[in-house]
Amino acid sequence: MSDSLVIIPTYNEAENVARMIHAVHALPHPFHVLIIDDGSPDGTAAIVRDLQREYPSSLFLIERPGKLGLGTAYITGFRWGLERGYEYLFEMDCDFSHDPRDLLRLRKAVATGLADVAIGSRYVRGGKLVNWPADRILLSKGVSLYVRLFTGMPVKDPTAGFICYRREVLQTLDLDKIRFIGYAFQIEMKFAARQLGFRLLEIPITFTDRVEGQSKMSKGIVKEAIRGVLEMRLRAFFSSYRKNESVAAEAVVSQGPVEE
Repeated sequence: MSDSLVIIPTYNEAENVARMIHAVHALPHPFHVLIIDDGSPDGTAAIVRDLQREYPSSLFLIERPGKLGLGTAYITGFRWGLERGYEYLFEMDCDFSHDPRDLLRLRKAVATGLADVAIGSRYVRGGKLVNWPADRILLSKGVSLYVRLFTGMPVKDPTAGFICYRREVLQTLDLDKIRFIGYAFQIEMKFAARQLGFRLLEIPITFTDRVEGQSKMSKGIVKEAIRGVLEMRLRAFFSSYRKNESVAAEAVVSQGPVEE
């Protein structure tokens, strides 16, 4: 039994997925892992299916027919995890840009009541970037500054994708109102959580650019983030991210995940 679910979207991660699954399972806290694979042609899902024989009660797989977007993958994972009663739900990349050992630090920040959302941050004191070229660092920091200025969020790394959510955050937030499916999804989730009054805390991490596989960063990601911030601010004047109270009241809260 575990109170923690690590959600990892994958597309062509055959070089990394087995190592990542083993690394998470080797941690001293019993994390469960949910892989959401978007039809990877390199056999990523087949590798996960094979490993389910080794981890039958803690490794889960959702296979989707094609690339449906990072945001929809995480929302699918959030709903899956909430239905099964997990208390702490994590976003994490499969390419080891996020160190699995930092899952413990993110969970501790939320479990001890320091935050409702713990963010693995590259840009707070103690955070680091490894193997990133100078122009990419400049672009990333520029987008982060832009987001902070236009949203008012006191988050130095708003595009970060290494996160721990307390289940209450995801239960309160109407996931149907999250509009973005690319990397602007990361900004919108933090913005929505803060709009609803939840506490966000950045935890310094070392972010290492992927060694195996191909980076999924593109200029389109940056454009989406810039456009998305303006749209979010405009929508915030007219509507709330809060789930309808009558629907929220019917949400089932359990102490742990149901057994598969």
